[in-house]
Amino acid sequence: MNADKRLFTLVSILIGISVILSYTLASYTTLLFNVNEFHFAIRQTFFAILGISIIFILSQLDPDKWLTPIGFLLFFGSLTLMIAMPFLPESLVSAVGGAKRWIKIAGFSLAPVEFFKVGFVYFLAWSFSRKLGHHDGMGITNEFKRFIPYGVIFIGAMFIIAFLQKDLGQVVVLGLTLLFMLIFAGSSFRFFLSILACIFTAIIIFIFTAEHRIIRIKSWWALAQNTVLEILPESLADQLRVPVEVEPYQIGHSLNAINHGGIFGVGIGNGTFKLGFLSEVHTDFILAGLAEEFGFIGVLFVVLIFLCMLQRIFKIANRAEDQSVYLFSIGIGLILSFAFLVNAYGISGITPIKGISVPFLSYGGSVMLGSSFAVGMVLMASNRVNMNKSDRMESE
Repeated sequence: MNADKRLFTLVSILIGISVILSYTLASYTTLLFNVNEFHFAIRQTFFAILGISIIFILSQLDPDKWLTPIGFLLFFGSLTLMIAMPFLPESLVSAVGGAKRWIKIAGFSLAPVEFFKVGFVYFLAWSFSRKLGHHDGMGITNEFKRFIPYGVIFIGAMFIIAFLQKDLGQVVVLGLTLLFMLIFAGSSFRFFLSILACIFTAIIIFIFTAEHRIIRIKSWWALAQNTVLEILPESLADQLRVPVEVEPYQIGHSLNAINHGGIFGVGIGNGTFKLGFLSEVHTDFILAGLAEEFGFIGVLFVVLIFLCMLQRIFKIANRAEDQSVYLFSIGIGLILSFAFLVNAYGISGITPIKGISVPFLSYGGSVMLGSSFAVGMVLMASNRVNMNKSDRMESE
């Protein structure tokens, strides 16, 4: 393999940990759904093997031949599926809470948005490398003009994901990734702040146009308000305080699980908050489950592996001579980072819960396969980095 072997090894370790957690944290869920105790572990093992295989196969391909076709296939293919999903019958699309997010394939449900994120990053990298450049003497007005096509694409994707699929968390991750990729593509910091203000305004609008999002914000604020308001003047604090109408039990149980784990954890299989107190602990709240059973040491180990993985991705970006490879690798590193941070901040009560899975750790085929395509394509791109390096050595 000419690709980065360390990156492949680090991702494989995270995937292996996800299989273990899918078994130990899903014990109550297997009883609830009356399935075999190894049900979720077996399914996660299947996706783990498939994910590692995808990463390995992609890492062996020639990026000059395959990177662009795969990137555009993920972008346009998943975008087409997301547009079509509201019109497909329920026999093909799973609907939860009125939102059609998953397509049923051979007994499994896959979310096209997880693959769209990878395709979206590749499209931005491909286009930015051709259309954008340094901002010297351009002026913010001209920067906005050249950004308009990307803004239109993002608004369209935002409408599909946030309104039709009711998944604001993915929009936050995509918006942050787009924003930071603009900086690396050569946009000015003033333009960065302007777009940040626009995205923040759009998120506020999305929150206040859906009752379930307002309830989620109130639930989060009810838990966080005492800590924040105590540093403000009493008159202002009284105006900002909200009654606890909705008990923030998910965040509360998540924090209790983290606290219960302490430094070394209660031991594998000995967690209690997974026993019906904290729902979907093997998916969106997997870090809380990890913290309870493996403690601070377990969380620190996973975070270090994740950081090492990101370091390898950014190192590939730094060594790339091709601007599109550079931006794509940066974008993948950013989208994985933001997904991890949004989830971690949510389960610890710092921000509202967004329903974002942890890449390579959370149970589920969509996030596993989507993340595998992302890293596999970075590894494929690293072949070009290595080839450029070999060409220089031969010329010397």
